[in-house]
Amino acid sequence: MLLTIASFALALGLLIAVHEYGHYRVAVACGVKVLRFSIGFGKVLFRWQPKGSPTEFVLAAFPLGGYVKMLDEREAPVAEHERHLAFNTQPLRSRVAIVAAGPVANLLLAVLLTAMVNWIGMQHPAAVLASPVAGSMAIQSGLVGGDRVEGIGFEGDELQGVESFEDLRWFLTRGALEGQDVRLAVSGPTRATQTEVLLKLSEMDASEANAELFQKIGIIGPFSLPVIGEILVGAAADKSGLREGDVVLQVGAVPVVDGQQLRQLIRASVLNNESISAVWRINRDGTERTLTVKPEALQEGERWVGKIGAYVGAMPELVMVQYGPAEGLWRGLVRTWDVSVLTLKMMGKMLVGEASLKNLSGPLTIADYAGKSAGMGLTQYLIFLALISVSLGVLNLLPLPVLDGGHLMYYLWEGLTGKPVSDIWMERLQRGGVAILLGMMSIALFNDVTRLFG
Repeated sequence: MLLTIASFALALGLLIAVHEYGHYRVAVACGVKVLRFSIGFGKVLFRWQPKGSPTEFVLAAFPLGGYVKMLDEREAPVAEHERHLAFNTQPLRSRVAIVAAGPVANLLLAVLLTAMVNWIGMQHPAAVLASPVAGSMAIQSGLVGGDRVEGIGFEGDELQGVESFEDLRWFLTRGALEGQDVRLAVSGPTRATQTEVLLKLSEMDASEANAELFQKIGIIGPFSLPVIGEILVGAAADKSGLREGDVVLQVGAVPVVDGQQLRQLIRASVLNNESISAVWRINRDGTERTLTVKPEALQEGERWVGKIGAYVGAMPELVMVQYGPAEGLWRGLVRTWDVSVLTLKMMGKMLVGEASLKNLSGPLTIADYAGKSAGMGLTQYLIFLALISVSLGVLNLLPLPVLDGGHLMYYLWEGLTGKPVSDIWMERLQRGGVAILLGMMSIALFNDVTRLFG
């Protein structure tokens, strides 16, 4: 819990500080007088004003946001000799730059964080497929367990190399959510030559990016050998005589290819809420033998599934994914762009009802992910920060009056008509924007509670 709170606070503080610093830095560069730079709202906990600076730096009690207060005639009277320092007296291009600088700063931070992950390097599972889910699109396309994905691309595009299983998952996610077919070039022990396979993801009804999406596609994990790992004392595996290190070759009449297939066979070993025993052929220390294994039937939601009380599957093959300074930065830029575009497309789909509102997440889910990613190490935490930074940047560019994108919308109107939005319309739009934002926050909070406590 302490790690979750600390990692969430650090993430929130960093992302808000970077966002507001973008506004602050460009405002100062444009000659605007900045009165206050605040992280958080409400009661001031800490304040500091550098000698000779007009800006007061503040840390406030309520941390979900921040602001940069500039000299502005619309908020308070401004002395004549300081009018040239007021925000509202600046030319349109300067006001646009100041407002856009916050979201842009978040997007640039995401590029830097992703580049840092690329420079540091990470161990990822190799792009070798576990046995596809029965009846899934992957099965229908001819994919089998042990297939290694050598190249990938959208239909009509050139194939590109695949570094890891994470690259594969990202491509499949984009293809499913954007409604694009994906081509795979695969090789494997069952194939004489490299083969091209088409996954018709455009035919899927993909309204939400979750585990069920990959169940439908059929690719839910990397290849792992069907090895029995740690066994719980007294569990079904222990009672059946299985031992850690046993390699499962066959369950009943079904040859076992990998750990994913073995897990599916175990889960499916239930009939009428009762588990079914089967003869397993295993390899133990180079010697083949047979055992009769009867999993335990357990209820999982509305279904009954088989469990043996043991870890099933060896560690997958791992590859180090690491890039040099230039390539790492370029890939960080490309990934940030791709995530930004996908985020905008998903928001558009949610607006017209083509995507589920369950995709919205609030502070509870973000805090939960912050703690989990921090517990997994520095690189996972940096990836989490990059994703949240992209989301914050894109969200603030939406044309909602209370967000930066809303102010840019006002300036677009001013640029087209030569006159600013009237005070009456400004007030009406602000009210509508607040209502929409509160609605989005309510849905996100409801999704949080459902995910974490449902």
